[in-house]
Order: sequence, then C-alpha cells, then structure tokens
Amino acid sequence: QVQLVESGGGLVQARGSLTLSCAASGRTFPTYALGWFRQAPGKEREFVAAISLNGGKTYYADSLKGRFTISKDNAKNTIYLHMHNLKTEDTAVYYCAARTNRVVLTTPTAFGSWGQGTQVTVSA
Repeated sequence: QVQLVESGGGLVQARGSLTLSCAASGRTFPTYALGWFRQAPGKEREFVAAISLNGGKTYYADSLKGRFTISKDNAKNTIYLHMHNLKTEDTAVYYCAARTNRVVLTTPTAFGSWGQGTQVTVSA
C-alpha cells in the first residue's frame, strides 16, 4: 500500500535533541494519518505521535507531550519527529507507520503499513 523508510536515528546524550524522518512512497490511499511508534527491549510497541493528512491534526502520547513534536512536509511526502530533552528511557527502535483505519486510534492494529525502524540510543 505505502512504503515507509525511517532515518535519523543514532546515539545521542541525555538532554540532547534528535530529529527522525520518514519518507513515504507508493499509493497512500486510504491512508488517513502517519505516525510514530517505539519499542524498547522487553516492552510492547507504544504509540508516540501521529499527524492526520487532512488538516494536520496532531496526537501525542500524554507522557511525551512537551518533549516530542511531529510535523510533515507535504511536498516531500515526509513526516518528522523532533525529540528534545531526551532521556535514557527514550532508547528504543522507532517505527514510522501509516494509519489505514478511518477511526482515530493510536493502537498498532489501526496502522496497516510499517517501516523497518530506526534505532535511537540515549546515553547518560
């Protein structure tokens, strides 16, 4: 349906900043939003943020509000995740995903297309 490729991951010190990118290609219909999830070792995949393609409404995990910001560049078919004041607990593989369910949900099952993920490691 849609191909997603993440980039921008790497090693960063605590309190630092990092921006992830996700380039989308292929047929996106019926994609309603693009977003980010993350998965740390031994934990379930959790929702981070999403942005709707119509209107640009944003959604964030409550625990990340104020530190993470999602944005998009329609001309480049790319979304971004701007991460600030990073903490060691932010260490995880970050995945870009496309919501293919019309209902506004933040569960992984609502997202039908996934990227391969990019590793973010935050050191103390």
